[in-house]
Amino acid sequence: MSHSNHSPIFCPGPLKFGPTGRRSFLQTGLAGFASLSLPGILKLRSLQANDSASANREKTAVIMVWKPGGCSHIDTYDPKPNSGSEYAGPFSTIATKVPGLNFTELLPRQAAIADKFTILRSMKQTAGGHPAGSMQLLSGDPDTRDKPKPRYPDWMTVANYLRAKSGPRQSPLPMYVGVNPPLEYNGPAYLGDAYSPFTVSGDPNAPTFSVPNIGLSDAGEVRRLDRRASLRKNIDTLDRAVDQLGELAALDEFEAQAMTLLTNPKTKEAFDLSKEDDRTRDRYGRNSWGQQLLLARRLVEAGVEVMTTSLSGPLCGRVQNWDDHAVNHNVFEALRFRAAAYDQAVTALIEDIHERGLDKRVLVVVTGEFGRTPKIEHSPSTGAGDASAPSGTVQPGRDHWPRAFSNLWAGGGMDHGKFIGATDKRGEDVTERMCGPGDFLATIYHHLGIDSSTVAIQDFNGRPTPIVDHGKPIQELIRG
Repeated sequence: MSHSNHSPIFCPGPLKFGPTGRRSFLQTGLAGFASLSLPGILKLRSLQANDSASANREKTAVIMVWKPGGCSHIDTYDPKPNSGSEYAGPFSTIATKVPGLNFTELLPRQAAIADKFTILRSMKQTAGGHPAGSMQLLSGDPDTRDKPKPRYPDWMTVANYLRAKSGPRQSPLPMYVGVNPPLEYNGPAYLGDAYSPFTVSGDPNAPTFSVPNIGLSDAGEVRRLDRRASLRKNIDTLDRAVDQLGELAALDEFEAQAMTLLTNPKTKEAFDLSKEDDRTRDRYGRNSWGQQLLLARRLVEAGVEVMTTSLSGPLCGRVQNWDDHAVNHNVFEALRFRAAAYDQAVTALIEDIHERGLDKRVLVVVTGEFGRTPKIEHSPSTGAGDASAPSGTVQPGRDHWPRAFSNLWAGGGMDHGKFIGATDKRGEDVTERMCGPGDFLATIYHHLGIDSSTVAIQDFNGRPTPIVDHGKPIQELIRG
């Protein structure tokens, strides 16, 4: 990222946690407190509420629904039925509730509620690989090269970091939660593991699904935790005068957060899908994706402010993602295979946030890192499975396409019931209202009350780095 021309507010980067990062700390509880040494204690730092970018914010929240591998825009939100047999897929086009906005037949439920969201058809980035493409969209890294780990923190950890500076939280829940979140190609970079998500793994639709280390109900275990906390306080007879940076106070704060997560019954209840009636669970779909999005809604309603979840796994097809090369999937069979669960879950989430009065406070963003090639390619399958023919069978696919793709925006108090931007007759390039990763990020930050044009965070070298460079909030979305 190069430096912007504006005058940013510089936020010093946090001192880094050691092997026991805050995420691990919250998940494992207080077991290690009694053995913390002074150097270990002094690695913990509490960030004070002195940043104007996060002051006086509303308790807004974002749910990002991630489609890893990249969804074909041609076969979903930006159909091109007249582009010819080399480009157009086999799906018919259907009208939506918004005049002039058509989808393919795969998305009838979303088409019926299109007045409740906006489709941005003119996203573009410049990286053709999954790692670099994900890093461009989620962190604003302009590099087109695939890297083993991110250079810049993603927007989720940045938001968590900045909001952590605004003072004590009222909710007992973590600020940033990921339910099967996208973690492969993004992360906290120089912000450190302290601001990574509290991660929930597994299938929320499974009868045995549970989230460990929350809402302990055993009174004896709670008493043991209390004794550990008391022991830590007893050994904390170090002279507070040496604690010039307030790390011991930070330890108190993080201990309190862990104790709350472990012992507050409200935390366990927030993660408990059995509290939802059968009709609601059926509405989202009795499958992993439907229950992931229902859990996301429960968590933001309970106080989580940054929420991410990936639509991946067996519901995607043989390779368990949206990377529909012909060697992986028959792209059209793969889209058919996953369409019903995807359409139902996303529709239910959007309707639910409206019906529950969350549509002003909660923004829903549905996207992947890029689109798929408008021109269909044919290659031999590398293996049989869901949405893929036996190995060696030539089948259709679409490759990576960062030059034009679509994403969906709902809620957030935004102006909906329309579409923004356009692509050419084949869906190859943006022809109207091009938006890049910086615009994508700035729009999310705007909803979270963060002025991305004025905030920079120190990197590993102490150099102030803007959280968004060369991007502005998408006015067509935020203008009411």
